[in-house]
Amino acid sequence: MLDMDGTILDLAYDNYMWMKHVPSLWAEQNNMSLEDAQHYLLKKFGAAQGDLRWYCLDHWSEHLGLDVHQLHRDNHHMIDFLPGARAFLERVREADVKLLLVTNSHQYTLDLKHEVTGLVEYFDGVHTSHEYGYAKERQEFWHALQEDAGFDPATTMFVDDSAPVLKSAATFGVAHPVAISRPDTSRPPAEHDEFVSVEGISELG
Repeated sequence: MLDMDGTILDLAYDNYMWMKHVPSLWAEQNNMSLEDAQHYLLKKFGAAQGDLRWYCLDHWSEHLGLDVHQLHRDNHHMIDFLPGARAFLERVREADVKLLLVTNSHQYTLDLKHEVTGLVEYFDGVHTSHEYGYAKERQEFWHALQEDAGFDPATTMFVDDSAPVLKSAATFGVAHPVAISRPDTSRPPAEHDEFVSVEGISELG
């Protein structure tokens, strides 16, 4: 099971959108400095992290008074695979391994990213937190996913760049959680002390 943003696709796109582009437009709309806008929005974003609201474009469009859907499409040229990720997916497809995409992504951004990269075609199944009503950080998500996909936690590897998500998967019983240490190619690798860690999924085989 693979996460999407920061595991398969470069998180540089998402970080640019939420840390720079959206705050810049919101600052202009509210006649305030970029620094003040970033400070305000990062507090708002932080308060929603781990909750389905954080991943919901509809929520932020309504809350911020911006067409967040269109802003993502306007910058779709920045969407790209992480180094070696496409080749890894191609190798796995040739092996006798069931491959599931397990993501917190809103359906609109999932569709947009598939439109740009064709990533969905590599997977046997695609499962989003929005279809279950719970983010991956919640145990309810994993129960719903197991009921839906029928995976065996004892024989499942799950790869993600988020420590809270990996902790949730491990708590549920997923036996092989693996952390991505460099989800954003514009930033240096991060440390994951609690989990087996690789810089990118290409290192997994």
